[in-house]
This record gives sequence, C-alpha cells and structure tokens, in this order.
Amino acid sequence: MSSMSSHSFYAQRRARLAAQLGAGGIAIIPTAPEYPRNRDTDFLYRHDSYFYYLTGFTEAGACLVVTAEGQSTLFCRPKDLEREIWDGYRLGPAAAPAALGVDAAHSAAELDAKLPRLLENRSCVWYPFATHAGLAARVEGWLNTVRARVRYGVLCPAAQNDVCTLLDEMRLIKDAHEQDIMRRASDISARAHIRAMQRSARMLRAGEDVREYHLDAELLHAFREGGSQYPAYGSIVAAGANACVLHYRADAAPVRDGELVLIDAGCELDGYASDITRTFPANGTFTGPQRALYDLVLASQDAAVAATKAGARFNDPHDATVAVLAQGMLDLGLLHKNKVGTVQDVIEKRAYFQFYMHRTGHWLGMDVHDCGSYVEPGEVGQLSERKDPLSGETITNRPSRVLRPGMVLTIEPGIYVRPAEGVPEQFHHIGIRIEDDAIVTDGGCELITRGVPVKADEIEALMRG
Repeated sequence: MSSMSSHSFYAQRRARLAAQLGAGGIAIIPTAPEYPRNRDTDFLYRHDSYFYYLTGFTEAGACLVVTAEGQSTLFCRPKDLEREIWDGYRLGPAAAPAALGVDAAHSAAELDAKLPRLLENRSCVWYPFATHAGLAARVEGWLNTVRARVRYGVLCPAAQNDVCTLLDEMRLIKDAHEQDIMRRASDISARAHIRAMQRSARMLRAGEDVREYHLDAELLHAFREGGSQYPAYGSIVAAGANACVLHYRADAAPVRDGELVLIDAGCELDGYASDITRTFPANGTFTGPQRALYDLVLASQDAAVAATKAGARFNDPHDATVAVLAQGMLDLGLLHKNKVGTVQDVIEKRAYFQFYMHRTGHWLGMDVHDCGSYVEPGEVGQLSERKDPLSGETITNRPSRVLRPGMVLTIEPGIYVRPAEGVPEQFHHIGIRIEDDAIVTDGGCELITRGVPVKADEIEALMRG
C-alpha cells in the first residue's frame, strides 16, 4: 500500500499521463477483477499493473479516472463493517484522497451514475483496449448516457484511444524507486535458488528420495521468508529430461543423481517481478558432457551481456547469443558441417533452432513479460520482409528497440537436446538455461540477479556447502 511519503511518484505518473491525453482527453483505468477458482473460493487477488502504477492501491473493485487537466478521481469499495470482518480492512472513498493523493473519491457503486457526467464535453476517452473483458461495452453504455443529453448542449467524446500505448512507454523506463524494488526482489530470488541447489545435493548425499516438489518448497519458503508476496509466475523445477519442456511446471518427478535440474523461478515483491533461471547438477558435480554444454550456454550469455547497453538494439543480445551457440553446436557435434554448412549458414538457415527455440530476453517489470514495444517507435514505418527458412512464412521486420538507461530485460540463452538422428547420445535429454535480469546503463548493464552464481565451478562449490 502507498504510504504518505510515496504519494509523490504515483502523483507524478498521473500528471505525466494527464499531459499526454490531449485537450479534452479523459482516461479510465480499472484494476483487475477477482477471479473464482472453484465453488466459492477466489484465486489469490492480484491488482492490475497499470492501475497500481498510477495509484499504489492494491484493493479490488476500484477504478481510476484522470483528466487532461490533471484531475484524478478514484472509485473504490465503500466502507462496509460487515464485509470488513470477513475480508479485511477497506480504505473507503472518504479516506482515499488523503491516503492516495487523488483529488476525489467515490464508491465504486456510483461508477455508472458518475462516469457519464465525467465524460460530458470531453473530446477523447482513453482506456486499456483488449485488457478488461466487458470494459469497451461499459464505456459504450456510459457514452450512450452522454448522447442522451446532447439536446441539453452536452458534447459526446468522438474518439477512443488505447491508454496502454501511453502507459507502456512510461513503464518501459524504470525510475530509481522501481529499480530499488527490483534489486530487492532479485536478492530474495537469488537466495531461493541457492537454497534449492543446496537442498538437492544434501538430500542426494544422504541417500534420500528427492522430488521436484522438494526443491519447489525451498523456493516458496525463501520467497516468503524474504518478504515477497508470492511467486511472480509458476515456478519451473525440471529434473532431467523435463528441462527440455520450456514451460514445465514443478511436479513429483524424481531428481536423480547424475542428472541436471533446471529451475526458472522468481518472486514478486511489492508489485515487481524477478526472473532467474539456473541449471545445476542434482548431486553438485557436472559430468563432462553436461559441463561442455553448460559452458557453451554461459559463453553465449556472456556475449549477450556484453551486447546489452544503452544505444544498442534489443535484438543485439539475441544475435550475440545465437552466434556463440551456433559455433558451439558445430564444435560439439550437435550440428554437422557436412549437413548444415558454416556457422553463417547455421545462423541464416536457423539450423540452431532445433536446440535453441526461444528469444534471449524480454522486458521485465511489474509483469514478468512486461509491457513495452520491442520496435523503435520512430522507426515503425521502416519495413523489410524476409521468408523464414524453417516455416516458409513471410515475416515483417521492423527496426528493434534502441536500449536506454532504466530499461530492464532478461538475458536467458539456453540449449535443449532432444534425442534425434545424428545427435550424440551423451547430450540426449540435457536442457540448460541461464537467466539473469539486467538494468540497462550508459556503459553497459547492471546484472541484479548475480547473488546466485553462474560459473560451473562456483555452483559446484556452493553445492558442497
């Protein structure tokens, strides 16, 4: 919840949004609904990220209205002592202006009555498109009410715009306050990964039956112990061949001596996600083939990190990763020169895709796959077309985003070896990914997740502990 001292940056964000709405503009930003899980139980509530970005308010059932003049009105659940006994404290409209710094607040029950009046004589209404089921229809209903009063001289907004286009650009650059929370989230997640690694080796040394859920339990424990509210996404704990399933969920599979474990997990702290992947030997010692592939993925990550800096393009780390992986696949015999040609051929024909089928990174922030365009806004019109060598589809390329200080992205190369003809058996069923979170800086990037080591020797040393 927002405290008195933290008002200011939510107010500043609302003011920055207001300034972009254009003369006569008005924006409507609802929070997320509560979702039923089964029978009369709801899923754990999570606020809408755009709404929280502008308010710092975590209660359900709320909606924010901002005008171009900078007036902000909050609709929130009214005080209700009976409901509060069951569901907990509500801020209520009377306390909201002082607590959140908004200009006015009303009960959410008055939304349909009050919104048409707020929309009168406005030129354009902004709201998040394709984000809240039924919102567009509600906006149309409010506009119909406005139209019904045109004979009284009322004007109805003629334009509707997607407010996400403005907020995505704002959220793409993280301010000092946001970066600080993300560093703290990363520290908690790093400790969680260390605990899981050590538990795996400890249990195997003791001759115990280790399951993926044992390691998942360590993650959950460390997340909560560090003060984080919940995992930022469903944790991936993949033992052995399961690591070749990209979005595998922690289950009951055995964690076996001699196999690798891939953990992709991060906590959410105060509305911000962290996202770390580490791959480690279940027993604490890499085999020769595991180490060969691991060192290749780490070398490709080093290349991507070196390519991540202000002024570079978003695609540069991916291209750097692919160049290293492609050469390594040839060197290790995963790909054969007589079949696929030179390293340039591997890259151009995307022959590496058999073992590396995802991108090297994504934006990170309030959402794990955070908002923000991957195309440089000023260059959207510069199109080039290419035929994808694998699918045969025509793909439209636009210049990728220029990285700027304060952008936060993941750097997560991997290699996933499913058994196939011509693939050396020693590498079968090995899946490796190494993922860190990076804040772009002028000279390069700050890796905020290295509280958990990545070098093979350091992981082995840690797991002896």
